Amino acid sequence: MVLIKLNPTVDATDAVASSKHSAVLHRHLDTTFFNMTRSEGNFLILENDRKIFDASGGAAVGCLGWGNQRVAQAVTNQVLAAPYCATIFYTTRVQEELCRDLVQSTNGAMARAYIVNSGSEAMEAAVKLARQYFLEIDQPQRTRFISRKQSYHGITLGALSVGGHEVRRAKFEPLLIKNVSRVSPCNAFRGKAPGESDEEYAERLAKELDEEFQRVGPENVCAFVAEPIVGAALGCVPAVKGYFQAVRDVCDKYGALLILDEVMCGMGRSGTLHAWEQEGIVPDIQTIGKALGGGYQPVAGLLAGHRVVNALEKGSSVFVHGHTYQGHPAACAAALEVQRIVREENLLSNVRAMGDLLSSRLREILASHPNVGDIRGRGLFWGIEFVADKENMAPFPSEDHVCMEICQLGLTDKYGINVYPGGGSVDGITGDHIIISPAFNISREDVEWIAATVGRLVSDYFAAKAGTQ
Repeated sequence: MVLIKLNPTVDATDAVASSKHSAVLHRHLDTTFFNMTRSEGNFLILENDRKIFDASGGAAVGCLGWGNQRVAQAVTNQVLAAPYCATIFYTTRVQEELCRDLVQSTNGAMARAYIVNSGSEAMEAAVKLARQYFLEIDQPQRTRFISRKQSYHGITLGALSVGGHEVRRAKFEPLLIKNVSRVSPCNAFRGKAPGESDEEYAERLAKELDEEFQRVGPENVCAFVAEPIVGAALGCVPAVKGYFQAVRDVCDKYGALLILDEVMCGMGRSGTLHAWEQEGIVPDIQTIGKALGGGYQPVAGLLAGHRVVNALEKGSSVFVHGHTYQGHPAACAAALEVQRIVREENLLSNVRAMGDLLSSRLREILASHPNVGDIRGRGLFWGIEFVADKENMAPFPSEDHVCMEICQLGLTDKYGINVYPGGGSVDGITGDHIIISPAFNISREDVEWIAATVGRLVSDYFAAKAGTQ
């Protein structure tokens, strides 16, 4: 959650001085931050050696836990061998191997990969590549994008423009590109009509998308942009069965591209390496990040399908885009080693098994709680949405900061757990949820502890909240 004033209670032995006395331009300038000195396995360790269990992997980043020696050694070896590569002239073996590995992981569905340093950079590249594709095939009038309300695709201006996160957009609206329109998200909890089947709901949303194509002129649309499982903006909301096949059909009907943002939900987080594998479709462009490198280096990327790459190869053969640190050798080394470990240790199987256990335990403990509206997700990517009134599923006022307060309470000694906050899940402003997204190699015992601790945390928070009203 962003743009709110925080006042957490932090023990002085846990923290550095208030950010008012720091030289860092922190996210919040009037907040005291915990001073994390190291991390081991699933634990974040503070300056006084107090441990916090990282049940969210940061922002769904950590997939192997922390302190993995194989990854650390791979990065060290690469830094000693060739720490930087000016990609205007050179490539590196590690970049070539990583991109080949990523392309092969799609079973031939995608053609090439492009490595950057963050999910926002990946989405900027995706938007520009989609635009350039239509220039290459002589359709220069295509300049528009369609995305979804309550979506988040990155914080840089282009990525923020295609997203629908109202709070993050608000201060920068005058700077954002205006050729983006938005349709309803696929959120069964909030969007399905009473008595409506999943099939009918998917058909209704596809019809809305088709009508939006027609409204803006189908010949003007570059792409439709969506997350297969909506992360930060909605809290781990998967689409209903048939939805993505329906939107794929609409895009194909009008010759537009389908861009899937898998920065948060992809690279194994949802139980398959690519979330789209569970939808029976293939995107034209896909963004990846977070679990790609597991937090060991800043790394993200883009995968481009054959349709897009063939047009570029037959046309100008130049992607008019670039970064100083694209394809960074150390970042590529981290990502390559992380992906090798995921594959060699069969961690996707564990993601599915532990994800099933986590979801069942969370539902057993919290489904009947009067302030829990919905528990949803896939793999090891689960969200809990909170409500003020379970009868009508009304949200709490945004100024209550429910999700952030729950997360702050979780960091205290009594709970010692890190979960990830999110807001705006109802209308872009109101609506609170937390995300639970632990490491792929988590144990059954760890899952049981997470579920029990989150259950205790949520129950205690709302009991205290009720007592103060």
